[in-house]
Amino acid sequence: MPRRQSIHIGGFSHENPIPAGSRIGPFLFSGALTGRDPQTREMPTSLAEQCANAFHHVRALLRAAGGSVDDIVKMTFWLVDYRDREALNAQWLAMFPDAASRPARHTMAAQLDRGALIQCDLVAVLPDSPL
Repeated sequence: MPRRQSIHIGGFSHENPIPAGSRIGPFLFSGALTGRDPQTREMPTSLAEQCANAFHHVRALLRAAGGSVDDIVKMTFWLVDYRDREALNAQWLAMFPDAASRPARHTMAAQLDRGALIQCDLVAVLPDSPL
């Protein structure tokens, strides 16, 4: 088995030949995770739906890599409307309800394409057990 492992998830893929994430040892780094619907693969028009889908992809990536959202150390979000964080914060609080145990987060303005209103990436430190 190679030292670096590509992590793929159902219902999500990139147009380019890259995985959803890459793992070396306990370290997991994601690529850009968007709000594309995991069933239809369409991009919803609302930020709330895209946020829900992006967080769905986060959970799926962590499961596929052998971890959980408790292993996330940092997340970075890019929003088309930088100040519109209500939908993002709703998903954030649902995923990380304990204020004493939340990952670091950075949110930035972005110009995204193909109807995307949000995208994120993450860094996680996973259990030492192999996949």
